[in-house]
This record gives sequence, structure tokens and C-alpha cells, in this order.
Amino acid sequence: MAQVSNKKVILNDYVSGFPKESDMNIVDSTITLKIPEGSKDVVLVKNLYLSCDPYMRTLMSNPEGSINPRAYTPQSPIAGYGVSKVLESTHKDYKEGDLVWGITNWEEYSLIPAAQIHFKIEHNDVPLSYYTGILGMPGMTAYSGFFEVGSPKKGENVFVSAASGAVGQLVGQFAKLHGCYVVGSAGSKEKVDLLKNKFGYDEAINYKEEQDLDAALKRHFPEGIDIYFENVGGKTLDAVLLNMKIHGRIPVCGMISQYNLTQHEGVTNLAHLIYKRIRMQGFVVVDYYHLYAKFLEFVLPHIREGKVVYVEDIAEGLEKGPAALVGIFKGQNVGKQVLVIARE
Repeated sequence: MAQVSNKKVILNDYVSGFPKESDMNIVDSTITLKIPEGSKDVVLVKNLYLSCDPYMRTLMSNPEGSINPRAYTPQSPIAGYGVSKVLESTHKDYKEGDLVWGITNWEEYSLIPAAQIHFKIEHNDVPLSYYTGILGMPGMTAYSGFFEVGSPKKGENVFVSAASGAVGQLVGQFAKLHGCYVVGSAGSKEKVDLLKNKFGYDEAINYKEEQDLDAALKRHFPEGIDIYFENVGGKTLDAVLLNMKIHGRIPVCGMISQYNLTQHEGVTNLAHLIYKRIRMQGFVVVDYYHLYAKFLEFVLPHIREGKVVYVEDIAEGLEKGPAALVGIFKGQNVGKQVLVIARE
């Protein structure tokens, strides 16, 4: 069996502070497109679309002292969510030609344990890249965080940070479908326009132009916030706590403002959790994948009818991977950052 080229993105060493493109390297290697004899429950895949996600930054840190005990191995390929095509399988659930999404390596071809595949792709009438986003981990994150953790009621006031990102753009739309009043924050005029004109947010805040975020929130939420979908942490969380209503809920999805800091920012208004009886709950999407079929039943009709839209920022080619991943921490992406390796 002939060997083929297999480019990879490797992590040079553990990262401290903001990641740089130079923290990663593109290396050439080869792979034999045949599963080694005797291998059990493994799948050989061709990677098509890779997902750039904020949580990946936590895997770049030295696991000692990191908020995420798992970590990438220096001088090895980084890994993340992706859409792949099965070339060969020794697992009963997968066969040649199947399209799947789950965890794969940042390389052209991967030999992965079948357990890393989350789901087989059954619906092909939507873009395959959507399975890195609205129909993949970010979509499930928005759905489970808002509905399962946030417990929304019609007419409630919802605030979403990082609102134009892969998760935030969906939380806002799901909240509007549920009959809520929704305000989002983002970091540029272009993104604020997107929130209001594309995603249907009632109002939007450019946090970079607000000298006083507490005042901005009071302007948009004179009666207070029922649900804060937390994506950023830091100063935003501190200002939101001053504006939460009694019995408010804060699903904690991420804290992107803190991932690159060597000294994390403190939060000074936590006492509001007590007096306002606020429920602030962290969650991880893997705890909710059992709801995936229910989620597809909810979201696919909305996509097909145009009631839910999704914006992607596409980078072409594995070589663009390091720049695309680093860019999400600088706010360079507009919408879900996707890396295309091959389209079929």
C-alpha cells in the first residue's frame, strides 16, 4: 500500500500568555492509508473541516497549574472538533464512505479511536461545515447552556457576551425564538451590526466603545437581567453581577478574556449571588450529548426555513490553521472560525 503525504499542525511547546502563530508549526509527514493489522475499534479518516475553538487555548498550557488538566503534547499534532470521511474502520458502527464528526487531529489524515467520533452525519442537505458549528459542538453548547442550564421563560431578559461567536450567535437566536428580549456584546461595529441585522438581537453593545459597562447594561436592562450567558468572564462578569435580577441564572460557558492571562483578573461583585439568589453554573457540552437527536429535531427545521442563520469565517488549507486559531483570541474572526482541509 503506497504512502501519501500527510501535513500536520504541531504544537512546538507549552504556551504562556497569548498564543502566537510561531507556537505551532506545519510539518510534512506520510501515512499509509491502511489500518495496521490487528488494530481494534479504530477508524482511518480523511479530515475535511476543522473547528477553531477558544477551549483549545487551555490545552496549549502546561497541565500543571492549568484550569484544564488535559493538554496537548508538545511536538505532536494539536486536536479538536472536525468533520471527517471514513476511509476504513475496524468498528462495527462505521464503514468506508461514512461522514462523521468528533475529535480528530489537525492533519490531512488521522487514525483515531472510534470513541473519539461523536456522531455519524445523517443529514446532508445542509453544509457539511455546519457540523463544526451550528450542528456540532457549538450548537449543542448553545442549546444545552441556554435551555438546560439557563431554564428560560418567555419574556425574560437575556444578555449574551461574545455574542457574534460560534456559540453566542446561536444563543441569541434561540432566545428570540423562545420569546425573550436579547442584548449581546461584541468588539466591533461590524459585529454589532451583525447581531442586530442578521441574528435578530434586540440591541447590541460594542464593549470596546463603552467606558462604563455597568451604565451600558443599565441603559439596555433598566429592570435587570434574568439570564446572562457567560462567554468572557473578567470585567464583563463583574458588571453583569450588578445588574442581575433576583433568581437570575448565569450559565458559564467560557471565559475567553482570561485564557491568555498569566495573572487572572479577580471578580469583586460575587456577593450579589447571595442577595439576589442567583444560580451561576458551569457546564461542559459533553454532559449533554445524549440530547443530540432532540437538538437536531429542534434546530434543523429552523435552519431549513431560514429562521436560524449561521455565519462562518472560512480559512482554506491546513497552512492557514495557526493564523486562524490565534485570530479568534484577537477577535479577528466574524462568526464561526472554520478551517477547510478538503471539501470531499
